Amino acid sequence: MRRREFIALGSAVVACPLAAGAQHAARIPHIGFLGINRRRPFSPGAPRLLEVFLARLHELGYEEGRNIVIEYRDPNGEYDRLPGLAAELARLELDLIFPSSSLGLRAVRQATSTIPIVSPVMMDPVGDGYAISLARPGGNVTGLTVIGPGLAAKRLELLKELVPGASRVAALRQPGIYGEATMRQMVQEIEDASRSLGIQVEILDARNPQEIEAAFFTITGERADALMELAGTLFYQERERISDLAAKRRLPIMFTTREGVVDGGLIAYGPSISDMFRRIADYVDKILKGAKPGDLPIEQPTKFELVVNLRTANALGITVPTSLLVRADEVIE
Repeated sequence: MRRREFIALGSAVVACPLAAGAQHAARIPHIGFLGINRRRPFSPGAPRLLEVFLARLHELGYEEGRNIVIEYRDPNGEYDRLPGLAAELARLELDLIFPSSSLGLRAVRQATSTIPIVSPVMMDPVGDGYAISLARPGGNVTGLTVIGPGLAAKRLELLKELVPGASRVAALRQPGIYGEATMRQMVQEIEDASRSLGIQVEILDARNPQEIEAAFFTITGERADALMELAGTLFYQERERISDLAAKRRLPIMFTTREGVVDGGLIAYGPSISDMFRRIADYVDKILKGAKPGDLPIEQPTKFELVVNLRTANALGITVPTSLLVRADEVIE
């Protein structure tokens, strides 16, 4: 509410009728958006995700600049800037903050434990200590998680179906992106699936673009037949670089998101990131209308995409089975 204005008349104080009416004027909500800058986007495809989010907000009755104000902060790929940008947003005392990546979420959560936070792509909210449980988070963080049961094993199965002769597969992992328990579970899923498929899997860590380059030298030396990427903010941002490195080595690669295949990867299976950016707008709406983030369940993925790039398959000399094509949600020709 706006501050009441009073007019002193002698010794009495009489409330101004206009001010009384102003009490009922709705305050325009202010939210912070950490991770995407429409004017100078660092990541290809980022503006599209932001527009999906804004389009859903518009459907819910919000129009930027009229009845909602959004403060944008973007590190432009310099991840060490995230804590400073998050602290800057926290000082603005916003109604909520929207970090568009798991690394951004970590920075925002360190900056504030009181301002509501909604994230569309949480890696491991319980394991990372953001929530007591998915059903009832209990803190100031809520949103959507990209983790679903059996996803890593499913990706390995699809990769084997597409490249049946593969006996050695490298898996690219970003350390620290998941909680320890979740990472152990994911590795166990991959190991169990690899045994049943007769595949040897070697997990390689990469914390930055330079280590991605180094991992490919190891992959080449180990004569891997294929590569699978385990979900990570770094790999999403660097998907074009990863696709180029794989293409130079004629290495089939399984991505976790559609965007990796659009940028030249062979196949992807995972949650629809675009769908998650759309769904998260509903969380924003609920919180702006008074809901507490700790009471809003964190949702697991509900929509998965199987995407195949026929151009890449042809370049690698791979024949995509018809059984896989008919199940694909999208085939890039």
